[in-house]
Amino acid sequence: MQVTVKIKRFNPEKDKRPHWAEYRLMVEPTDRVLDLLHQIKWEQDGTLALRRSCAHGICGSDAMLINGVNRLACKVLVKDLGEVISVEPIRGLPVLKDLIVDMEPFFDAYKAVLPYLINDDPPPPAERLQSPEERAVFDETTKCILCAACNTSCPVFWTNGRYIGPAAIVNAHRFIFDSRDQGAAERLEILNQSNGLWRCRTAYNCTEACPRDIPVTRAIEEVRRELLWRRA
Repeated sequence: MQVTVKIKRFNPEKDKRPHWAEYRLMVEPTDRVLDLLHQIKWEQDGTLALRRSCAHGICGSDAMLINGVNRLACKVLVKDLGEVISVEPIRGLPVLKDLIVDMEPFFDAYKAVLPYLINDDPPPPAERLQSPEERAVFDETTKCILCAACNTSCPVFWTNGRYIGPAAIVNAHRFIFDSRDQGAAERLEILNQSNGLWRCRTAYNCTEACPRDIPVTRAIEEVRRELLWRRA
């Protein structure tokens, strides 16, 4: 089948503003958007810039705005999109070139919530044990692949670049509710700021955008309840 791929292009070295470029391709219905972008780059326009790595939905590096929805290019099939496909960089982060955005602000917010195990007790002889029930409390938020699809689908993030964003809160959740961790109070204090936890307006865009099906909005609400419970 033939499709038309519209890509929002921008090269800061020569463009004053972004512009659309169109490419016609012969493809299979089961091809992924990433396959189409590779075909364009390898056969039609080698200047196209995009970020990708594993191509299997694990690394999170190829999040893009595809037909108006944040998705991973390696997970979306042509047959689910139609004959005209638009591809843009995810919104709310500075565009470096074409489909590549500057992820540093995203990772700065991620690092701010201390996304690692904090436990000052002496190491046990074997390992820090945890029951299946204790693990189940935060299991879903361990699935985050840091693709930024949630942040860049959030209207608050678009309008307030200082908002810490749903991805950081999800990764804070993963450790706040980990029975082995002792840093929950510190993380909650970090999130209890004007551009932290309370900036969320519960639009649910983040949950819909997540390629790992993490219940992002629910995780945010659980962190809010934990903070209120500890302050009561």
